This record gives sequence, C-alpha cells and structure tokens, in this order.
Amino acid sequence: MSNITSYSHPEVLCETDWVADNIHGKSANIRILEVDYDPENAYRQGHLANAYLVWWKKDINDADRRDIINKQQFESLMSKVGATPDTELILYGDFNNWFAAFAFWVFRYYGHKKIKIMNGGRKKWELEKREYTKQDPTPAEGRFSSKYIAQPPDEGVRAYLPDVKRAMEKAETVLVDVRSPKEFTGEITAPPEYPMEHAQRGGHIPGAANVPWAQAIKEVDGTFKSVQELRSLYDGKGVTPDKEVIAYCRIGERSSHTWFVLKYLLGYPSVRNYDGSWTEWGNMIGNPIEK
Repeated sequence: MSNITSYSHPEVLCETDWVADNIHGKSANIRILEVDYDPENAYRQGHLANAYLVWWKKDINDADRRDIINKQQFESLMSKVGATPDTELILYGDFNNWFAAFAFWVFRYYGHKKIKIMNGGRKKWELEKREYTKQDPTPAEGRFSSKYIAQPPDEGVRAYLPDVKRAMEKAETVLVDVRSPKEFTGEITAPPEYPMEHAQRGGHIPGAANVPWAQAIKEVDGTFKSVQELRSLYDGKGVTPDKEVIAYCRIGERSSHTWFVLKYLLGYPSVRNYDGSWTEWGNMIGNPIEK
C-alpha cells in the first residue's frame, strides 16, 4: 500500500479503507463520483454504494465546442449530484483513475477545493473484493434550495496554444508528452483505445520529454508509486520542480493525470495541463513537430 502521507498534498488522496468506512452516508457532505471511460462495462456492471456516474465524454466535455464544459455546465453537474462548494467529492474510476484525474482537473479549474481521488480506483477496490451495487443513488437534483455557484476559472492550471509556443523558447519551461512512445515518435497517430481518431501528423512538440502517464502507477493494484519512484521517473527526463511544466497528450485527459501527480503528489510549484494537446498542435498548419 502507498503511504499517502508522504506526498506533498496527501489531502487529495484517500485509501479504499477510508472510502469503505464513509460510503454509507456517515457524512452527509460527501459525494462519491465514479468517472469512467466506459460506463457500460464499469459503472453499469457494479459500482460503489451511493456513487453517482460522471461520464467524461458527456458530463465534463462539450463535444460541440471541442472543449471542457463551461462554468454554467459545471454548476449544473454539481447541482445534479447534490454538491455544494463545501461538499467533499471522492473521485474514482476505471483505467487506473485516468478519467477521475481529468475530472479533478476540471473541478479545480472551476474552484472546487474539497476533492480526493481514491487511490487505486476500481482496480484496487475489485482486487480487495469489496462490495459493489447496481442500484443507482437517489437523484440529488432539486433537493437543495441553493444553486451551486462556481468560482471564476483558474487559468493557472491550464495552458493554451500561445502558452506552448512561448514555452518552446524558454529554457525555464519543460514540455512533458505523456503519450505512449509510439505516439511520441509518430509511429502511430492515435492510441489503441482510439484507433479512428487520428491527427493529421504524427510526432511530438519540439523539445518535449516523453514520460508516459501510466508509468506513475503501480501495475499490480493501480495505486500511485512512491515519492522516491516518482521523483526518479520525472527527474530522469529533466521534468524537475525548478521548471515551469506543461503536460500534454492527445486531448488533455492522460496529461491531467500527470498534472495531478506533479502538482499534488510531488508538489511542483508550476504545472499546467495543455488540453488542446496533440489534436490541436498536430493538426495546425505551420506548427513545427519532431519525430
């Protein structure tokens, strides 16, 4: 088991034991949210008691704008699950918490402070043979008199195309590409999970370091690696805390996982997620690439 107290911000993680102790409404101000890539083969087959489903593609992305949800959509989502700005949100999901970390990033972008990720996600919960249910939680919307009001977006956690172009000229900034090595070199233009969603060009942003996101996770149970292991992983690629760090992947979800690791587990002071990522950079006319 990881010792979460050793991380820079242990308050953003909780263990499965803690969740099991708090799952049955011992605190009225906790909401458990399962954030899945594939709800039909995850949440619908069984989930934690009282856990609300948040589907990354429908609930935290706006497909029409090719963007994350706006402030009003976020407020609506929080109202739907019965959250207030003081509610503690517990996030977990499939794919080693990949999409739970993406939700964490979006929720922090809109100023929600009390959020934890359940270390190990569905994988660890299932390995421990803990209880699942197929019963959906009681609908929360309409049971609270006050509407959720989000904070203005925190642009300090997000990078845009002009930020990345400036970063290429600054020695104090490092770009970390968290995609697979084959995506990084341009051998493939889409990950195996998205075989039809190709970019126009393969490769990576010039000067970027390649540290695949899942290298921060223990394969055996899906929990985060130790502080020492994580420092060795990123330091070895020049992704160090004295630099300004911008993480990217294909559309910003895998990189939000790395953003979480660097910012909260290792305590890097300046980390941003470039959610335009390779689908923006690789498809734009005139942008330089490397292979």
